[in-house]
Amino acid sequence: MDRLLVSTAIEESWGESEPVLFLGEWCRLFSRRHRWEGINAQVAPYHWSDREKVEADRTYLWELHERLLESLAHKLNEVQGVDHGLRYWRILIGPWLGYFTQALFDRWEQIALSTVQFEISETVVLDGLSDARCGVDMADYLGLGNSWQWNHYLTAEIIQGFTGIGCRLVDGGATESISLSDEEDPPMSIAHRAAVLGSRLSRLLARNSDVVVINSCLRSLRTELDLQRRLGQFPSLRAFQPVEPCPFDPTTRGWDLAFDPLGTSGFERCLSSFVSRFIPISYLEGYHPLVEQAENWGWPKRPRAIFTSASHFFDDVFKAGCAERVERGSPLVVGQHGGHIGMGWSFNHDHQAEISDVILSWGWEDPTEPKVRPVGMTKDLVLKRDREIPASRAVIVMGNEVTQVGALSSAALSSQFLDYMGEQMCFMESLDQTVRNALLVRLSRYDGDWCFGERLEDRFPDLELDNGKRPISDLLSEARLYIATNNGTTFLESIFLDIPTVMFWNTEMWGITELARPAFDQLSAAGVFFDNPIEAAKHVSAVWGDVGSWWASSDVREAVEAFSFEFCRQIPDVVDEVRRVLTEVGADR
Repeated sequence: MDRLLVSTAIEESWGESEPVLFLGEWCRLFSRRHRWEGINAQVAPYHWSDREKVEADRTYLWELHERLLESLAHKLNEVQGVDHGLRYWRILIGPWLGYFTQALFDRWEQIALSTVQFEISETVVLDGLSDARCGVDMADYLGLGNSWQWNHYLTAEIIQGFTGIGCRLVDGGATESISLSDEEDPPMSIAHRAAVLGSRLSRLLARNSDVVVINSCLRSLRTELDLQRRLGQFPSLRAFQPVEPCPFDPTTRGWDLAFDPLGTSGFERCLSSFVSRFIPISYLEGYHPLVEQAENWGWPKRPRAIFTSASHFFDDVFKAGCAERVERGSPLVVGQHGGHIGMGWSFNHDHQAEISDVILSWGWEDPTEPKVRPVGMTKDLVLKRDREIPASRAVIVMGNEVTQVGALSSAALSSQFLDYMGEQMCFMESLDQTVRNALLVRLSRYDGDWCFGERLEDRFPDLELDNGKRPISDLLSEARLYIATNNGTTFLESIFLDIPTVMFWNTEMWGITELARPAFDQLSAAGVFFDNPIEAAKHVSAVWGDVGSWWASSDVREAVEAFSFEFCRQIPDVVDEVRRVLTEVGADR
């Protein structure tokens, strides 16, 4: 049976009444199930449900990334009339190039699988979408990557240019632009604004060799200022600065990127033609204004070191100034931003390992990564318990993944998140009623269109849900037992604070590195880590009556303390440890 191929949750693309093939589960919003449950539809299986394929594609995509980066660096030097080295361009454009290549490959492979396994009549292409464009900069690209419109546009461009599927054009100008990024971050506090303003004045007293510290992910802004004071310089805070707008110029685009060996791969030919069409404005038309904006940011001319834990991914103004100074000889120190690093793999970590001189870890070391320097958990959390409120809750924290892959990692990818949600419900159903009555479910602040809260309310009407906006420290202060459900950050925080913790997840999806495997095996033997939700629920139910005695038992203490030392190490003065490394790195340059 011929079916209309549908690539998006935008219902204007679903045709009129013909049989439908949904390209993936992201097309079927749970909140709109009344719309899709009654139609003649099938859903294409997800190409990365095969974890062996994930591993093979990871290797291929990194090798391709290196070929692309070298060719694009050469092209941009030519177009912009500059002569920067590969590391300069890796710092500036590497995150976008990696994300875009992997996103395009994901859509390409899903279309290819669908055309092989199903008979497709045609597809509807929505015209006039406001998000059918290239990004302004990396931050804007990340927002577009979560837009239904942009993902439909990218998929339609592949179908129109590289398949024989017929396309039915439909006006989509009236459709709403909806994306994960629609909810704004909380506004900057008055104290934060005052500190930034004072920092602008203090930079007038700065020296050209001062260490640049931005987005350090230390415990607080006060801690970041303290680090700079200990480095012997006037403290200053640097706020994220949006890229100044620059007009799109189609005459600068339309070139194919020549990279060797291009070969006969249809995907690589597609990628070669798409790079110039989708590369953000800040790297092409807006490159020289971006460089000028970065220089006006108040950079020291030759900083002894540059230290960040996040700005090297999304902040183009920072990256432009950073790349220039790294090329002049300033070392780049990247701090661990959160969990997963060291315990799982990701493009993000592979990228920062390439651009940095030193990586500050929360405790782990790897003989294959000599750049890694363990300094301890830089967040250095402090738990404030209300003595009048006993710690009586079983707090379970839900993970979050985008519906369509933005970058590859050892996590639940795209529609695999449905399996993850199913495992959480299986865990909850398997708990004793006493524990379930005490359960508090922390949802992700950014749901990513999975409607996880709605699904839980539909399955467990009496379950208490937290919307994810309260500080995690508030929830931890209420926890008699903390339950982690993915290879992320929060269980490192609970273990660091010595809160009784049980962890469980499917290790086929949320993979664990060989480096971390012995530590997780020890946790498993002690009943702290499980890879089966039913076994985890049985254990939680068994220890709930006396969590303290279980957590204090010798095998649990030994396993937890060994794990903590390796992945969330407590240091008496972590700020001084960071200062020491930055001072050593600066002295060696």
